Amino acid sequence: MTIVKMREAKSRLSRLVKDVQAGEEVIIVSRNKPVARLVPYTTKKPIRMPGFLRGKIWIASDFDDPLPEEAFERNS
Repeated sequence: MTIVKMREAKSRLSRLVKDVQAGEEVIIVSRNKPVARLVPYTTKKPIRMPGFLRGKIWIASDFDDPLPEEAFERNS
């Protein structure tokens, strides 16, 4: 991982991009605080796993039942 100051990053952007393409991660700091991270661009889509939440989510059996009338009355 390479850490560079903002001013240095402006003047060395081409070199930093080449480093990123080679697998290096570049952190840009301003006033000694990280503000940006250069990483390789990827077009990979995340792998979807159908059913990975099976058993963790459920719908109550009374989900579609009408609400009781008192739920619609206004408090006076």
